[in-house]
Amino acid sequence: MSLSFIQIADAQRSWDEIEYPPLNSFDRPDIEMFELDNGIKFYLVEDDELPLINLRVQVRTGGFLVPNEKAGLNSVTGTVMRTGGTTSISGDDLNELLEDLAARMETSIGLTSGSATMSVLKDDFDELLPIFIDLLKNPAFPENRINLAKTQLKSSISRRNDDTFQVGIREFQKLIYGAESVYARNTEYATVDNITREDIVDLHEKSFVGQNMMVGLVGDFDTHEIKQKLIDAFSEIPAGERIELEFPEVDYEFAHTINFVDKRDVNQSFVMMGHIGGTRDNPDYAKIQVMNRVLSDGFSGRLMRIVRSQMGLAYSVFGQYGSGNFFPGMFYTGVRTASETTAESINAILEQVRRLQDEMVSQQELNDTIDRFLNSLVFEYDSRASVLNERMSLDYAGLDPDSFDRLVEEIQAVTVEDVQEVAQRYLRPDALQILVVGHGGEIGDQLEQFGEVNEIDISIPEPDDEEEVAGDAEAGREWLDRMAAAVLPGGGISGDLIFEADNTVQTPQGEMVLGLKQTINFDEEKLISVVNAPMGEITMELVDGEGKMMMGGNEMPMPAEQKEQVMAEYYRNHVYLSLNREGLQAEFTGMEEIDGETYAHVRIVDEITLNLYLDPDTALPAITTYRQFDPQQGERVTVKLVSEEWTEQDGVMMPYKSTSYSNDKKVSETTVKSHSVE
Repeated sequence: MSLSFIQIADAQRSWDEIEYPPLNSFDRPDIEMFELDNGIKFYLVEDDELPLINLRVQVRTGGFLVPNEKAGLNSVTGTVMRTGGTTSISGDDLNELLEDLAARMETSIGLTSGSATMSVLKDDFDELLPIFIDLLKNPAFPENRINLAKTQLKSSISRRNDDTFQVGIREFQKLIYGAESVYARNTEYATVDNITREDIVDLHEKSFVGQNMMVGLVGDFDTHEIKQKLIDAFSEIPAGERIELEFPEVDYEFAHTINFVDKRDVNQSFVMMGHIGGTRDNPDYAKIQVMNRVLSDGFSGRLMRIVRSQMGLAYSVFGQYGSGNFFPGMFYTGVRTASETTAESINAILEQVRRLQDEMVSQQELNDTIDRFLNSLVFEYDSRASVLNERMSLDYAGLDPDSFDRLVEEIQAVTVEDVQEVAQRYLRPDALQILVVGHGGEIGDQLEQFGEVNEIDISIPEPDDEEEVAGDAEAGREWLDRMAAAVLPGGGISGDLIFEADNTVQTPQGEMVLGLKQTINFDEEKLISVVNAPMGEITMELVDGEGKMMMGGNEMPMPAEQKEQVMAEYYRNHVYLSLNREGLQAEFTGMEEIDGETYAHVRIVDEITLNLYLDPDTALPAITTYRQFDPQQGERVTVKLVSEEWTEQDGVMMPYKSTSYSNDKKVSETTVKSHSVE
């Protein structure tokens, strides 16, 4: 009989009539446990499937110990502990050794715990275990690696508003826990700058001690043989003092709010809505999780089936009633939807949440949900490593080792009445905090039906420079008037300023010359740039605050970071400053000498202070400087623009040669070929 005939015959039968062979059984392995005098607890599970040994140290520490003004300390400590090597072996030499032996060592410190891991071939375990112990005890924390880790962290801060999903999660956590809460606070440039090597050493010394360590080992070893090796190695670690897992209370008040982040470089909305959740030790935990599965169990949950599949409102829709081990989780539902269906999607989700309270689920829906739930739990114990990790996690959180078995029993006992009861008790659809991240121009006034809209500012604060000494405002105004008369000898500008230029940019691969044609209208706040680059022609268009980019027939919204950069250059343009001088706060700070030449220093005070150094004879800006954060360097830099070869055409003066520097390093040179007003 052919295989195809069997498949056709099976396809003609109902699914519950097909006989399947029994699944391979999985016997939960025994865990060998013991404890040293210094407080370190060990968990050992043998697994000879592969000639590997995986070791994991779980550490009682975390970002919850770090004050707000040093947010990011745990991340930097966990990173440099590994990258900086030890007092005996440098980070580079350790990398080379591990690469040669096809092994890995990693360290990290998260919010509620720290970890150190080693994955090694069985035959190399004895050689690398002492080095791993050295890493735990004696990390070098060299300043150069600390600075690199801080620079990398600052770079990630500079990109944190790029992704809509990340923005939504971050800002929603602030709504639930509070902006200054350890559970939701931001790591900022200033908090990273506050981190010192002494802070890092202190956090390591009080965290990586025996009283705070649990060690799990799974792999190809003989328990009796390896036990003594572990005792000898880890006995070197001092006992220290035990860190108590005491987490700050969450002071939450239920309230209905509607909050909005205007992100103009997207064409869809990301919505999150919910309130505070619960904790894992709640006696109703199993009932709550079944209720949650009814609402949002992937493609089988009501949100996906109804809001996405039936109503066609969502690209994706999701939900979760979070129950934390150490502090309350969050109840939330979320959706990605087109801008024009933002409010409709919110109402559709609200309807499904209220439906859980108003109607009992059917027995069939409950049975199907419980079956899927129990089937998914199989993957909690799909390997010996997962058994070990689950046991360590339960012990770390102070939960009963039998919690999993008890959860299975409690899930099986949930009734339709239970689902409605916990929905009525724990869900507050009339007190949801709603957050929308999307394009304000496309969303319009949709959100107003939910109440007064609170617009959230997600701008990234930059660290302050030294306080500036006040200048002479009256003299500053006079110098700005002189500059405007010099820049606009025709008295003003009517129409588009158009210029063509070659822009030579310094890159790691060498100089790259870009052709540039730019059209600027200062009345309409319009800027169009056509760039001829090696990869083709790129058109960037900014009109009324909306930006887009076009290349090769494709069009996309201009990324927010790039749009901000382009607009900042627009506001620093010498013609813009001349036309809008009446609204600027200008101060004359005196005559200053730069490179042997004397200039009139006029400071324009704004979000970023702009320093104009005017030629005292012509009043034209010869040098312009300002300070800004450079994510590539991880620090604030001084940007200097030197303007030369001023040329007049159609009543407007333009510098035909402009050279840009970052901390005195040349980054680009622009040579204007022609300009006109049309």
